Amino acid sequence: MKAGMISLGCSKNRVDSEYILAELVKAGFSLTADPAEADVLLVNTCGFIDPAKEESINALLEMASYKKKGRCKLLVGTGCLTERYGRELAAEMPELDLLWGVRDPQGLARRTAELAGLQGPQQLSCESRILTTPGYTAYLRIADGCDNRCAYCAIPLIRGPRKSLPMEAVLAEARQLAAKGVVEITVIAQDTSAYGSDLYGKPMLRELLVELCKIPQFHWVRVLYTYPNTVNEALIDTMIAEPKLVPYLDMPIQHIAPGILRRMNRHGTAEHIRDIIKYLRSKQAEFILRTTVITGFPGETEEEFQELVQFLQDYPFDRLGAFTYSQEENTPAAAMPDQIDEGTKQRRMDRIMLQQQDISLTRNQARVGKTYEVLVEEAGEKEALGRSYGEAPEVDGSIRFRFQGKAPQPGEFVQVRITKAETYDLQGEML
Repeated sequence: MKAGMISLGCSKNRVDSEYILAELVKAGFSLTADPAEADVLLVNTCGFIDPAKEESINALLEMASYKKKGRCKLLVGTGCLTERYGRELAAEMPELDLLWGVRDPQGLARRTAELAGLQGPQQLSCESRILTTPGYTAYLRIADGCDNRCAYCAIPLIRGPRKSLPMEAVLAEARQLAAKGVVEITVIAQDTSAYGSDLYGKPMLRELLVELCKIPQFHWVRVLYTYPNTVNEALIDTMIAEPKLVPYLDMPIQHIAPGILRRMNRHGTAEHIRDIIKYLRSKQAEFILRTTVITGFPGETEEEFQELVQFLQDYPFDRLGAFTYSQEENTPAAAMPDQIDEGTKQRRMDRIMLQQQDISLTRNQARVGKTYEVLVEEAGEKEALGRSYGEAPEVDGSIRFRFQGKAPQPGEFVQVRITKAETYDLQGEML
């Protein structure tokens, strides 16, 4: 019996999907990427903001169509949207045969097998995850849930408080991934820089990263989703000192105006954000900085928005994502006065992204003429595509480069000299 899955949302959700896929195989299913071939279809949904909810609902409806026209007999919804709106989905979408939340992939697989008529495990498997990324790169989730309680964010309502995995368990999983051939590991959580606070009484990300770098097979160790108030000089120093730790920091700041940060319930200060950026840039000029910001938070004045615009000019980020504020049910911000109209939110976001295009191009132009180690992702007859330390998988641009002779293979590291800069991508030639 064949099962297929659509996985939506963030990399944390992707890891959930990889655990679920492994459990489905243990339960006796074979896997297919073609919905038309699946007896059972699962959609791992995202419920973070309105566009993600719409995408999830559309995916559920699309997969439901295979119950009418294909061999699919069972449709399963899981993930953040079903955790948050299970009752509503059950009432509105009778096509769904099973609704599951964000916990217990083993239970989900067992129940799916029962409904499909499978009589217990039929394939022996010791896999804890089935990677959906290319075999040379993988995500390593070190915690779930979040304690920050930002006023706009529904994640604590969906996934609960922070639950860090014990360091021994994280390292054991990392070694399993290394044994499979993974050479680039990307550390993720809702808040990576607070990792371990709930288990060890203090943040332990730096110590964990040092241990990960001791695993021989790993060539690059990358970190995403650090929270500004727990990013400190010691963490930056470790990222620079450890050769396997790529000098790349993803630090979502969301805003810089003190009044907005207070209303957002963001911990830490604007001064700390400025100080850590200054420190980082002074220690290593080519350190790559990524962030996200929100425009149109309730009560955001034009002056506060201009303060954000000016800050992003004065403290340029190499990578930046901007989002309009989404009014999420049952969050403190949803009930705040002075909600901003959608047109103003969008105008402000467009202004930020237009400015960032110039910044991104300037930062990329500074890399022309320099040589970087590049992880190959695709290769044709004369050109290949890859990433340097400065491009995180899935979220950043890429480097397209020419080569002569034998084509480099995906997962291989090569030396590339940058010859041309574009707004978000680079071009070069392999040495």
